[in-house]
Amino acid sequence: MNNFTHKLYILTEQNDVYRQHIESHQLEDLEITEDRAQASILLAAPPMAAKCLDQFPNLEWLQSAFAGVDALIAPHMRQDYELTNVKGIFGQQIAEYVLGYMISHYRHFPTYQGQQQQQQWQQHFYQSLDSKVMLILGTGSIGAHLSNVAASFGLKIIGINSTGIPAKNGVFHETYHINELQSAMQQADVVVNTLPNTPRTKGLLNKITLGYCKNALLFNVGRGAILVEEELIPSIEAGHIQHAFLDVFISEPLAAEHPFWLHSGITVTPHIAALSFPHQVVDIFAHNFRLWRDGFQLENRIDFEKGY
Repeated sequence: MNNFTHKLYILTEQNDVYRQHIESHQLEDLEITEDRAQASILLAAPPMAAKCLDQFPNLEWLQSAFAGVDALIAPHMRQDYELTNVKGIFGQQIAEYVLGYMISHYRHFPTYQGQQQQQQWQQHFYQSLDSKVMLILGTGSIGAHLSNVAASFGLKIIGINSTGIPAKNGVFHETYHINELQSAMQQADVVVNTLPNTPRTKGLLNKITLGYCKNALLFNVGRGAILVEEELIPSIEAGHIQHAFLDVFISEPLAAEHPFWLHSGITVTPHIAALSFPHQVVDIFAHNFRLWRDGFQLENRIDFEKGY
């Protein structure tokens, strides 16, 4: 271990909270600085960092506070530093979001809430989850966690990834290569996108691929660019998609005039399916800092060319 002091700059929407959590770890050889020119390490929200990277001339490592680092990996962006993101902390939240909306939808909970306001006693036929097939696009940590939770409800789980090789930590009854998307989509009652935004995945959900579905639920909790937005409503009206639950969009916040807001077949949420809780992010940062300080390779490194 060396005695060199590494200087950290914090750039998030909750700087004081992050500072408190970092200080609680009592990390040796780490000093929090307010001078961007002195910082060799940056803990930041990617959209905020992307606007001012040039103000960090000594930057060696940027720890993202998010899983998504799209704002930092565009070809024109600076790439002369190590970039890491946070992984392994979002699966539980994504599972709660997806299963929560699925249960509400299939059991007609919003309908009953409306009927209660009208003192209306009317039963509606519902469907159980154990008769459903869920297709998860992406078999990484989020997709794997979701597969475990969904399988416990009796769903059949199909996975899609770039290799066709089953994930080690998930419960995937079948795993398909991304080139076999048609076969997987045709089976699905529920499609959940958890994929990162890469040149290969951009626009993956479009009128052709959505057209393989037969009255399926669609969840986008991955990246907005995976869905060709203008082709979703026609897919709903054609009966391929029964309802779409969208938490991520190409442009955020979603514009007030966007047709998604008022469409009865679409549920819009403001990118809240899985939030980065500061204490979890700092736990990951602290572990990585100890590796960095002691000369070991950082975990959760991002390949700028691949985008993940």
